[in-house]
Amino acid sequence: MKLTNPGAVPVYTVAGPSTARPLPDWLARRRKRSTKYDPESLNNFELLQEFEFEEASNCVQVSEDGNWIMSSGTYKPQFHVHSTAELSLSFARHTKSENTKFMLLGADYTKSVHLQTDRSLEFHTPMGCHYEVRLPRFGRDLAYLRQSTEVLVPAVGLSSDGSGFGEVFRLDLERGQFLRPWQVAVGEDDAEAGLQGGIHAGAVNVAAVAERTHGLCAFGTTIGTVEFFDPRSKGRVAVLGGQDGEVTALDYSDDGLSLALGTSTGQIRVFDLRNPRPLLKRDQGMGLPIKKLIHMKTPTEDRKLLSADKRIIKIWDERSGDLWTSIEPMVDLNDVVHVPDTGMLLTANEGKHMHSFFIPNLGLAPKWCSFLDNLVHEMENETRTETYDNYKFLTLPELRELSLDHLIGKTNLLRPYMHGYFAHAKLYDQARLIANPYIWEEERAKRVKEKLEKERSSRIRGAKKVKVNQKLADKVLQRQENRGKVDIEAGILGDSRFAKLFEDEEFKVDELSREFKALNPSTVVAGNPGQTQDVDMADANSTDFSGSESEEEMEEEKPKKKTKDEVVMQVSSSAAPRGGKIKDLAFGDRAQKDTRESRISAKKEIVGEQSITFVPESKKKKQEPPPRPEGKRRDDGRRSASSNVFRKL
Repeated sequence: MKLTNPGAVPVYTVAGPSTARPLPDWLARRRKRSTKYDPESLNNFELLQEFEFEEASNCVQVSEDGNWIMSSGTYKPQFHVHSTAELSLSFARHTKSENTKFMLLGADYTKSVHLQTDRSLEFHTPMGCHYEVRLPRFGRDLAYLRQSTEVLVPAVGLSSDGSGFGEVFRLDLERGQFLRPWQVAVGEDDAEAGLQGGIHAGAVNVAAVAERTHGLCAFGTTIGTVEFFDPRSKGRVAVLGGQDGEVTALDYSDDGLSLALGTSTGQIRVFDLRNPRPLLKRDQGMGLPIKKLIHMKTPTEDRKLLSADKRIIKIWDERSGDLWTSIEPMVDLNDVVHVPDTGMLLTANEGKHMHSFFIPNLGLAPKWCSFLDNLVHEMENETRTETYDNYKFLTLPELRELSLDHLIGKTNLLRPYMHGYFAHAKLYDQARLIANPYIWEEERAKRVKEKLEKERSSRIRGAKKVKVNQKLADKVLQRQENRGKVDIEAGILGDSRFAKLFEDEEFKVDELSREFKALNPSTVVAGNPGQTQDVDMADANSTDFSGSESEEEMEEEKPKKKTKDEVVMQVSSSAAPRGGKIKDLAFGDRAQKDTRESRISAKKEIVGEQSITFVPESKKKKQEPPPRPEGKRRDDGRRSASSNVFRKL
C-alpha cells in the first residue's frame, strides 16, 4: 500500500503493480527471495488472494451484499469469485470463449449471466454453467429489468426486416423465451454497412436502467443519440440527440432524474430528464472513448461523478464541474467499479494484477478491510522513500558500446528480456568505467562547470531576457540594483507602452550612429561592432567580478615595456613646419604631458591634422629672438680668430 496521488484528495494504491509491464518470472522470484527479511517488505500485504489473471482482466463487479467480488479475464478465458469474508479466491471457472460483460442477477454470486464474444449468453450457478443460448447477432452490453425479469442485450447491426433500425434483444427468464426486440435507430438502411462485423455497421452500444425509481431504459447508439424506452408501454418515449461521436457510456443517478453520458471523443454530459440542455459539460482530455460513468456521494452528501477511459480515472464535482481528484494507472483500463458507500475502487485492466484504490475523502474502507483506515492514519505522518532497482535494462547496441555483447548466453548477470537484456547494476557500472576511464573526471568537471555557471548567473541579480536591446535592459536593471531594489516589472521594462522596444527589431539601438555617440559619450565601440564597453566609473564600480577574472584582466591591461631590439613604429605628419626639417618621432615620444589641455582634449575624439582649443595659454610666452641686422657680423657662438688669446698677445 502506497500513496500514489498526494494532494488535497490523496489516493492510495492498495493492490496493483507500479510498472506498466510485469517483471520476468526469474527476476520476480529473485526479488521476492532477496526482500524476504526486508523491513519494508514485511509490512506489505495482499488485500485479496490471487486477485489477478494470467494476461488481462475484462470486467469486475461487487455483489449487493458486499460479500462477493466476481471478475472475468483471460488467458485462458475464465472468471474468478472472491470471498470478502475470507479475503481469498473462492473458485475459478473456465469458459469456452472470452467474456464481454456479465451481471449478477441476485444479491450474491449464485446467479449470473455472461455475454460471450462468440454470440452466446451463458447462465452460471455455483454448480457450473446452467444454460447457454445463442444470440442472432453480437451483443455489446447487458442490462436487467428486475420487475419483469428480462435480460436486455443491445446488439450490432440492423434488424432482419430491413427497416434500418438496430435491435435490443429481450430474453424473458421467467418464461425462458425471447420477446419481440426493441428497435432503435442506428443509421441509414445500408445492406453492406448493416452486416454484423462490418466496419461501418451501426450498433446499440450501451444500456442503462433506472431500476430503483421510474424504470426508464436508455440506449446509446453509434450515431450519437440516446433513446428512452418505457418497459410498461414497451415502446420509445423520448430521443436525445446532437452528441459528438458515439455514445459509449450511460449512468443514472440514485434519484433517477440525472443522466450522465460519455462519448467516443472523450466528452461528458450531464442531463436533467426534464431539460434537453446539459447541466454540465466536461472533457476527459485524452480524446479516448469513455468506458465508465458512476454517480457517487461522499460522507458529507456531496455528489461526485466518476468518468474513466482506458488511460485515466477522473472524479468531478457534479454541481460545480471542478476536478476533484484523478487516478492514472500504469496500464490500460477495461472496467471500473465502486464499492457502494465506501472509498474503495476496483479496476479490471490489461495488466496481470488487478488494481485496488482507496480514497479516504470519498468514504470509509469497506467492512471486510476496515484495517485500511488505521493504515492510512499511520501513513499520513510517514515520509515517502523511493526504491531503485538493482538491474539496468540495456539494448544490444548499448551492450556493444560497453563491450558486453560477448557475455550473451554465458552468464547469469546478463538475462534476455524482450528487445534487450537485464544487466546487474554493479556489472553495468564497472563496464561503463572500463569503456571510458575518464568518465568520473568528466562527470566531476561537468558538475563543477555547472556549479560555477550557476553561481555566476546568481551574481547578476534581477536578470531579464529580452529579444532586442538586451544591453539597455541590463543597464536599467543595473541602475535599480545601485539604488538597492530590483524590480523587473518597474519602469520601461514593465510598461506596455515600451513593449516593442524590447521585442521589435525596428526599435533596435544602433550603437554606431552619431546620435548614440552624442548621447552616450562614455560608451566606446569595441572591435566587434555588435559589442560595446561602458567605461562609466559609477557602473564600473558597481559591477561585480570574480577575483580570478579581475586579476587576469588587470595583468592583460598593464602596458608592456619596450626592449632595445623591439621594432618601434614611427609616423610623420604631412604638414611640415616652415623653414625646418620634418622630424620623425616614435609613438612613445609623441605622447602629450598630463596638462590641463591634454586632459580636456583626451575626452573627445580628434579627427584631422590640427587641433583648435580655447584653453587659455600660459602667461609666460616664449620670446622670439630679435632679427639679425643685415651686414652685421654673425656671432652665433662660432669661435672667431680675433678672439684668440695668442693673437692678442
